[in-house]
Amino acid sequence: MNQVDKEVREKIEMLVEQIVEQWGVTEELKMQDQMKWVGLMNNIKVCAEEIALEEIIYL
Repeated sequence: MNQVDKEVREKIEMLVEQIVEQWGVTEELKMQDQMKWVGLMNNIKVCAEEIALEEIIYL
């Protein structure tokens, strides 16, 4: 279980970084429009979690 948990967390972290880059979510956006940045980051995290769980747990 611990290994699977670690694998999922690492996958989520990697996916979040990739999606942030793809969507163009930057520190500049964070300074200009914090609410938009928070909303995007929440969406990104949920997407990354869904992808990681689908790839690692459900398959």
